[in-house]
Amino acid sequence: MSNIRPPAPVAGPSNKRPSKPPVVQPGSGNNIIINPCQRLNPILEAVRNVGKEFGEIKADFQVGRTTGVLFLSLRYHRLHPEYIHQRIEALGHSYNLRVLLLMCDITEHQEHIRELTKICIINNITIVVAWSPDEAGQYLTTYKQFEHKPPNLIRERVERAPAALMRNALTSISKVNKTDVETLRTSFGSMAAIARASTDQLSQLPGFGPKKVARMKDAFERPFRNYATSALDFPVLPRSQDRAPAKGKEKETLRGAGEDDAEERAAAARRPRTRTRACASRHEWGWEEARGEPGVGY
Repeated sequence: MSNIRPPAPVAGPSNKRPSKPPVVQPGSGNNIIINPCQRLNPILEAVRNVGKEFGEIKADFQVGRTTGVLFLSLRYHRLHPEYIHQRIEALGHSYNLRVLLLMCDITEHQEHIRELTKICIINNITIVVAWSPDEAGQYLTTYKQFEHKPPNLIRERVERAPAALMRNALTSISKVNKTDVETLRTSFGSMAAIARASTDQLSQLPGFGPKKVARMKDAFERPFRNYATSALDFPVLPRSQDRAPAKGKEKETLRGAGEDDAEERAAAARRPRTRTRACASRHEWGWEEARGEPGVGY
């Protein structure tokens, strides 16, 4: 009897629901970390050329070690306006760069974008508006690909050569192009000589008509400050001996001023004290106790 074993279970169809993919902790620095709540977001299909993995993070997407992205659809925001406030409060200051990726999927979007922009400014969040899932996915991909890139690709390139500085300065004058700059440089040689050139000398150059010459002369001869050549009018004060009153009159003036002040103080004490409307409104809204305006949404 002791050697009898129970029959093995018969394999059959299982009624259990398929389990969700396991959520892993973010460990790789080469992948975009995705919050499990964004598992069915259609923009994930547009995230290409970078790795993706799910992990328990406070943001919706972590595109860098110090960069977190919150995703918000305007259609969802119109139905649940309190959602974004709760997410921002939960996010706190977890990332150095916090981004709100906004999906514009409604027609009347101007007022909602204006409202969310104010919220982002107050909470020090960068707002990025996407008009399609592909564009939103491209933003996430670009953030991840440029995580360790230097800012040289988007930084303005400023040339330090004298010829480049002259070209930038002269082309800032209306109607003056790069060809005109080369003509001026070969004709006069230096910026100082160009600034001292007369109207007749400029008119003899090819491509310089009356309007262009007038604009150049105006740029070099106009004062840096408006009305720079006009004298400033200062009030002329009387001399000390002219405005000093006599000793007898000075005593009378001081005595009269003291009596007037005493009468005004007595009249003010007899008047009933009333609270102004501004003070009442501050007390009513609790600004005196809070010592500042309340935060937006929380």
